[in-house]
Amino acid sequence: MQFGVGYRHAVPMGTTAKDEMNKFWSKNAQLNRPLSPHVTIYRWSVPMIMSITHRGTGIVLSGGVSAFALAALLLPGSFPHYLDLVHTLEFGPALITASKFALSFPLTYHAYNGIRHLMWDAGKGFKIPQIYRSGYIVLALSILTSLGLTAL
Repeated sequence: MQFGVGYRHAVPMGTTAKDEMNKFWSKNAQLNRPLSPHVTIYRWSVPMIMSITHRGTGIVLSGGVSAFALAALLLPGSFPHYLDLVHTLEFGPALITASKFALSFPLTYHAYNGIRHLMWDAGKGFKIPQIYRSGYIVLALSILTSLGLTAL
């Protein structure tokens, strides 16, 4: 029986997804197969940590921009009003400096690591020593740029 051009070998479903999953797990248990490797069995490495951090900074930056935009749309008053409100709180210089670094580091790290990913997309830098070297360069540039922005 032929259903169409792309479905030559298609067979009507005789079971549900739950049945298929139960069959899958019972077969794995019967054959004594292990579960897929989990992050806990791997030795942590710089590229692994940088990949996780890149995703995390992307989520944080996206959430921060979205929250700031939503606040700008929904809160009464204008930006100068809220800026004056922050100035009246009189935070100490240590907290202001730490806050500036905490805001600038995710942005610089994500930007530099994004450039690194673009280089990978171009097919460059895939040898293990290059991956580590570019990772350390990204970390150094991110910290130095963040310190520079913090000093402004």
